Amino acid sequence: MTPLSGAVMTRRALGMLGLCARAGRLKSGEQVCEQQLKQGGGYLLLVDAGASERSKKALRDACAFSGARFIELPEGELGGAIGKPGRMAVVVTDQNFAERICALCGEPQAADDCDRLI
Repeated sequence: MTPLSGAVMTRRALGMLGLCARAGRLKSGEQVCEQQLKQGGGYLLLVDAGASERSKKALRDACAFSGARFIELPEGELGGAIGKPGRMAVVVTDQNFAERICALCGEPQAADDCDRLI
């Protein structure tokens, strides 16, 4: 089996994110995501590259607090994938979806190593 290119992996990960949204296994919005992470209810946080640095830092800190993974997506991709344009952050609340999305992105399984831009 040949490795997938970055664009194909990103497209598949975004498709899985859309499925996760339809299954009701994610929360969207910066404040909702931060609150969900601080309560320990999130496994993976995805942030749009267009989000402000202040928001990214607050969400990154919430990930560090809860041990959740953090992935930054290219600008404009996140909202389109979940059917809510303009959303800057989503948190995946299902561990299996989170692991699959990380795998599709080519992310390592350790939470400490997931800070990267796709």
